[in-house]
Amino acid sequence: MQPNALPNIPWQDRPAGNSDPVWRYDANPIIPRDLIPSSNSIFNSAVVPFNGAFAGVFRCDNKKREMNIHRGFSDDGLNWRLEDAPIEWQFDDPELSRFVHRYDPRVTWLEDRYYVTWCNGYHGPTIGIGYTHDFERFHFVENALLPFNRNGVLFPRRIGGQYLMLSRPSDNGHTPFGDIYLSSSPDLIHWGRHRYVMGVKGGWQSTKIGAGPTPIETPEGWLMIYHGVLTSCNGFVYSFGAALLDLEQPWKVLYRTAPYLLSPQTLYECVGDVPNVAFPCAALHDQPTGRLAIYYGGADTVTALAFAHMDELIAYVKDNSEL
Repeated sequence: MQPNALPNIPWQDRPAGNSDPVWRYDANPIIPRDLIPSSNSIFNSAVVPFNGAFAGVFRCDNKKREMNIHRGFSDDGLNWRLEDAPIEWQFDDPELSRFVHRYDPRVTWLEDRYYVTWCNGYHGPTIGIGYTHDFERFHFVENALLPFNRNGVLFPRRIGGQYLMLSRPSDNGHTPFGDIYLSSSPDLIHWGRHRYVMGVKGGWQSTKIGAGPTPIETPEGWLMIYHGVLTSCNGFVYSFGAALLDLEQPWKVLYRTAPYLLSPQTLYECVGDVPNVAFPCAALHDQPTGRLAIYYGGADTVTALAFAHMDELIAYVKDNSEL
């Protein structure tokens, strides 16, 4: 099999007459809010290839409205089996074991294991880091950064000998601001050398932005799909776009979409616990075909899927860039 090949990637061709760079799966949402008995909603979740099929870590808000993360498995990336009980983490330090909340996970294959990052509750929202080899046992590593922070996303390889992570420093509330920064670490525990990546702009990304799926390495740069938020007269609206970052200095932005790639327009994106949200957390890529499958949360209630061709998406980002 070719490197980075994913021949069983979930896929649906672009609908006839559709010229958008990203298009929706016509059977969305792929995960309903009540797939497991305990859930109020299942959204903003991360999916990776695993043992010839797929596994993932899913945000499941329960019927007490506690925010936690659960593991799940799928043969085809479309039909999912989720564990009703949340992931149980193994902790070396009891100080870190107290549960407050866990939400909006990302999963990254890095060197020899799957790393999970999420918004963790430790005297305010911060970035928790853990890992698993088999999606059976999960080990907590550390809270990477001081509160308050969200949207921690690891790069899938070391750069310049360092582990790198994108994040969005914020506040303790429903943040009305936020830019993307990059931090580096020699060991995934001690983080520093923080660098500014990019900030808000006008329109769909005028209130705050945050990194989405694990960045994808391409010859043109790291493809970073990210969410952007505008504040309307009826509250926040979450859409997503993309940027290309320098391969060796990824705090340097080469291109950035001025138009969004996808905004909340369907019923499952516009109606739910938090209306008007399309929030990407994972992307699968089959390098030989260039197919890209993007998993995103709809209205903080369900999980949906969208598709793109990598070469078309990169061309769109470059042709419609405003830095």
